[in-house]
Amino acid sequence: MNNPPAFPTGTGVTPYNPGMTLRDYFAAKAMQGFCASPTLMEWANDRLAAEVYDLADAMMKAREA
Repeated sequence: MNNPPAFPTGTGVTPYNPGMTLRDYFAAKAMQGFCASPTLMEWANDRLAAEVYDLADAMMKAREA
């Protein structure tokens, strides 16, 4: 899976410090949406983290199609 930096240009971004990956960015956006739901906020943190990364992985796969 190709996982490029989410923000490939900018101050401090180097091959040794690529910044946030696109997968992490997708997961963070999904987390934001999930946290807006009072029902889903009852989930355990590890379940929520797993769910948003599953969604991020699906988004990464969709980009390859």
